[in-house]
Amino acid sequence: MASVLIREAKEGDCGNILRLIRELAEYEKLSDQVKISEEALRADGFGENPFYHCLVAEILPVPGEPQGPCVVGYGLYYFIYSTWKGRNIYLEDIYVKPEYRGQGIGSKIIKKVAEVALDKGCSQFRLAVLDWNKGAMDLYKALGAQDLTEAEASSSPPAQAVLRDCLH
Repeated sequence: MASVLIREAKEGDCGNILRLIRELAEYEKLSDQVKISEEALRADGFGENPFYHCLVAEILPVPGEPQGPCVVGYGLYYFIYSTWKGRNIYLEDIYVKPEYRGQGIGSKIIKKVAEVALDKGCSQFRLAVLDWNKGAMDLYKALGAQDLTEAEASSSPPAQAVLRDCLH
């Protein structure tokens, strides 16, 4: 089996990231919502003051295989601030191509984002998940997340379950 590398995205990855964003939107039945371009991803993520950060999951070929590395997943995150809790990290998207799920790639991406959060002194790791995405919710809970849908019902969007506190 080929090995998986979780690494910081490079500017040259923007085409693959956009492809995966579109796949995620299709999975969520929201393809018509994707308005971002490869150029915007480049400008917003790789300038002097990036608006977002991104990790990619790359399958490294077995020695002797003719094809090169292949990007099969991503995690896009940014930093937010809570006036009560201070520094937070927000995972906007995490996606792994369906044929590569169940191999721990999503968990590796989340753990790497958690490492970044701890390195930056964040007190919370926040994300939102569509309420019908049971597989994702089960993964987040297995990693120690708490569902805040009921606790923060007045401020949470109805179609999402909000989870946080993966850092403890």
